[in-house]
Amino acid sequence: RHSHAEISVTSGTSETLVRQILAGDLDMAFVSLPVEGRGVQTEKLFVDELIAIASPRHPLAAQRVVSAFTLAGEKLILGERGGNTRRLIDEFFAQAGLHPKVVMELSRLTSIKRMVEEEMGVGIVPFQSAIEEIAEGRLVRWWIEGAQINSELGLAFLSGGYQSPLTQTIVKLCREHFAKVSSAAAARRKSLKSTAKSKGREKSKTAKR
Repeated sequence: RHSHAEISVTSGTSETLVRQILAGDLDMAFVSLPVEGRGVQTEKLFVDELIAIASPRHPLAAQRVVSAFTLAGEKLILGERGGNTRRLIDEFFAQAGLHPKVVMELSRLTSIKRMVEEEMGVGIVPFQSAIEEIAEGRLVRWWIEGAQINSELGLAFLSGGYQSPLTQTIVKLCREHFAKVSSAAAARRKSLKSTAKSKGREKSKTAKR
């Protein structure tokens, strides 16, 4: 249908991408919500939970849950300031009265995961972004104790602006894709958390004996 279409892809923080939409440089963008900017319309696609990730060789790799206090003492590798994911993480530690030790601030999730794999520190990322590395055993996942920090992914485009047939098709495909992903992710999180709780109860019973 759009066999002769040309699609170019760029990356950046949500703030940067919104500016590019307003300037007419981008037709649409995936952004972390909410975003600020008059003239920009957003649509929520997916809600994901933030998790901590570490190398399988980390001393606490066998744990399923980690506390805010423990995380704050780790060498943290986080996203750059200016994005909503980083804002959520900063607010989480501030509310806990903790001052985390941030050793790296990187713009790309792939870079964060790579540095964690290389044992440079511990990362905090959306669960779905690391699911492949976790499944392959390249990273381990920790749920964050006493908190469910949700990151919202959405589409942003010019409010009231013209959308080409190609853009409309991409938006439709995104809606369909993330509807399926959301359903599968919710079921997977529920299953994994139930497993983590069961293991926690087993350890507690063993300790009492």
